[in-house]
Amino acid sequence: MRKIMHVAILSPIAWRTPPRSYGPWEYVASLLTEGLIEKGIKVTLFATKNSITKANLISVCPCGYEEDSELLPKVWECLHISEMFERGDDFDIIHNHFDFLPLTYIKMTSTPVVTTIHGFSSPKILPVYKKYNNKSYYVSISNAARSPDLDYIATVYHGIDLNQFTFNAEPKDYLLFFGRIHNDKGTKEAIEIARKVGMKLILAGIIQDKNYFKKNVEPFLDNELIKYAGVAGPKKRNELLGGAYALLNPINIPEPFGLSVVEAMACGTPVIAFNKGSMSEVIVNGKTGFLVNSIHDAVKSLKKVNKIERSECRRWVEKKFTVERMVNDYIKVYKSILIREKN
Repeated sequence: MRKIMHVAILSPIAWRTPPRSYGPWEYVASLLTEGLIEKGIKVTLFATKNSITKANLISVCPCGYEEDSELLPKVWECLHISEMFERGDDFDIIHNHFDFLPLTYIKMTSTPVVTTIHGFSSPKILPVYKKYNNKSYYVSISNAARSPDLDYIATVYHGIDLNQFTFNAEPKDYLLFFGRIHNDKGTKEAIEIARKVGMKLILAGIIQDKNYFKKNVEPFLDNELIKYAGVAGPKKRNELLGGAYALLNPINIPEPFGLSVVEAMACGTPVIAFNKGSMSEVIVNGKTGFLVNSIHDAVKSLKKVNKIERSECRRWVEKKFTVERMVNDYIKVYKSILIREKN
């Protein structure tokens, strides 16, 4: 009788898994965990105590430290990561979604560790990844997100649960910015695009940089042309994405993936994005949105959005970015690692 694979998923603990609203890494870890279980794989999830899962849940942190200011992040991160690695030999594969810190624990176990690199917050974290380059396995979330200094076993694009996103063939007349309110995400640029084209803009997302919000966003909020809708949970997210004429994604950094871009297209909403990072891998230029290089080009492209078939946006996501495809890709990665470890 063949042994059932046992996978440990190490989720971040900034937020609950799955998150109530914001928390992209926790969101992906949750989708993967539940998807693996549906495939008959045994999963132990290491996440916050209030996490929701069908997996065996092991927790030390009561809730996400972003939700409770009394929790000192580094203390609970160390407790959380060490809890998993102290049990490391119980698993066939350890899958790290927690960034670079868990790599420094991998000598505590003989179990192979695969790390999904969700992005590099700074080049200054690269030394850790480089040190463990030949001792761990790395997965990139797009080809654009790869560092030339590291070796990768695969690129696995994120998948989403299409049941959470309703296709809408008849949008309303507003533009949408959905993401962190931060210079990286181009909130200021989205406002400028909307004002130049004279269309209503709804902003939704966590205010990550309060000074940036106060200086570049708040002065333009009038609840008519420019409106801030707060941090949108799953239901509100679905409504906003589906109702939008287009999603604006004028990023100022090379985007590693862009979950909101895929989620918008799943609802049938085209995306206008600055052509940086993974955007050319995620968007089909002229068919599911437009890749542009400036605010001027974004304004021009909005005049062509009505030529895009919203059903084509949905079909693209169904083809490339489903949770089932992501889960199957990761199972292939796990099997490949186990074969390598035997040789």
